[in-house]
Amino acid sequence: MPSNAAGTASRTADKNAAPPLPEPLRVPVADSHTHLDMQSGTVEEALAKAASVGVTTVVQVGCDLKGSQWAADTAAAHENVHATVALHPNEAPRIVHGDPDGWSRQGARAGGGDAALDEALAEMDRLAGLPQVKGVGETGLDHFRTGPEGKDAQERSFRAHIEIAKRHGKALVIHDRDAHADVLRVLKEEGAPERTVFHCYSGDAEMAEECAREGYFMSFAGNVTFKNAQNLRDAVAVAPLGLLLVETDAPFLTPAPYRGRPNAPYLIPVTVRAMAAVRGIEEDALAAALGANTARAFDY
Repeated sequence: MPSNAAGTASRTADKNAAPPLPEPLRVPVADSHTHLDMQSGTVEEALAKAASVGVTTVVQVGCDLKGSQWAADTAAAHENVHATVALHPNEAPRIVHGDPDGWSRQGARAGGGDAALDEALAEMDRLAGLPQVKGVGETGLDHFRTGPEGKDAQERSFRAHIEIAKRHGKALVIHDRDAHADVLRVLKEEGAPERTVFHCYSGDAEMAEECAREGYFMSFAGNVTFKNAQNLRDAVAVAPLGLLLVETDAPFLTPAPYRGRPNAPYLIPVTVRAMAAVRGIEEDALAAALGANTARAFDY
């Protein structure tokens, strides 16, 4: 019994332990989408660890009012951090209806109606005008976590974020979960900003070709390494090299073989190497393209 208990404890500790540092990239890249505010340790520690393996820039993404302000403040304080600000698609119906399953980490509250959403969007508009804020997102549609009763609020919020991004000349960062057709429809109806990024791209090769025709950037996360993610590898294979980005979405979507353990920007090299293998190109060539593409997408 004691030996079994010790073995179980060891496995649990391994699962919670940070993965080891990968071999450094020779050509620096950026993590185009991360959540430093949800990771352990300090921002300075995360940036130093990432830089040690060639990840020299990160885009810190806001998902609600508090998180977006934190992103803006953090980017202002660190030269190699750029911010995006937005209400996550699951936050919009929470504001309107008081949905306890929404994204917000600020606790359950009574729904504030459309006026509360308008007020929150006005704050996003203010933050989007700051120079260290390089994008508006993550916004979009999520038909996985939000039911039919929340779709109107999500879509209204998404359309407002598109308008904010265009007015300020910032990149639009899209969260698209189980909503491909509707996201593409709204972008077409509203007119997409000049620089539009599909964060954690989740479509297939056919959708990647459609995104390429529109000039949308496609950012791939650690789930491209998962065994059941052949659709993502097919998309990586057909997407134009000039529209590819890489991200962690940390602390989520840790790449194999570390799936289930905490993710962080320093693990970007694992995903870069998986993408290079899919495309059959040298790691350095892909890294150079990813670095240039991220700078172009977020205009830094």
